[in-house]
Amino acid sequence: MDREERLLLAELGIELASHVVRLGPAALPDEFERPDPASINATADDSPVRCLDPQTAEAMIAAVKEAGKASDTLGGVAEIVVGGLPVGLGSHVHWDRKLDGRLAGALMAVPSVKGVEIGLGFANAERPGSRVHDEIVADADKSGPRRGFRRLTNNAGGLEGGITNGERLVLRAAGKPISTLMKPLRTVDVRTGEPAEAMTERSDIVVTPALGVVCEAVVCLVLADAIVEKFGGDTLGELKHNFESYLLSEY
Repeated sequence: MDREERLLLAELGIELASHVVRLGPAALPDEFERPDPASINATADDSPVRCLDPQTAEAMIAAVKEAGKASDTLGGVAEIVVGGLPVGLGSHVHWDRKLDGRLAGALMAVPSVKGVEIGLGFANAERPGSRVHDEIVADADKSGPRRGFRRLTNNAGGLEGGITNGERLVLRAAGKPISTLMKPLRTVDVRTGEPAEAMTERSDIVVTPALGVVCEAVVCLVLADAIVEKFGGDTLGELKHNFESYLLSEY
């Protein structure tokens, strides 16, 4: 569903990728350094759980096997990473055009997603401001999307005040465990009002690896929409001209 939008973003040098950072109790270490988006998907696709770290992937696979033995299911967290976005995509004044709100709303609309993080996300609530806000320093590269400035960290996940800041966009979507269980939970018979057991049916154990791919497609749709809104044009050539002129301007 995102093929045209993905091709459009690729024409502008914008790359998207996704991978699994948590599956049940097994999680990718916070200090694990993510590669460029261009290589994330190829590495993730080599893993049965789409995890970038082989050691963590083994722990995730073990968790899946344990859940299967218990006739249970697992949830997890998928991370979407986007590189090459220009500064200023979105809006800092219109609530319905703030890019963080649009992305969060779209991801929350994906079935099974119960939480969305941007950058540090919920960890922001645990830290003082001095360990949250990203310091800005001069950058020798004045031709890139950040125009001679960069941040020492990316705790904001590439979004500040509803607009992109030139850093990588980092989003995470938490998906709940599958609700169809081989081990029935308690429920109520709606005809009699008496206690009953839920029906049992075939169930996968986890869908988080597929969830990441779906969320990546959703992010692609939102970003393509925001790009077209900002740069306009009746043809791809005109849009690319507007985009490239914007990058060369003084904003």
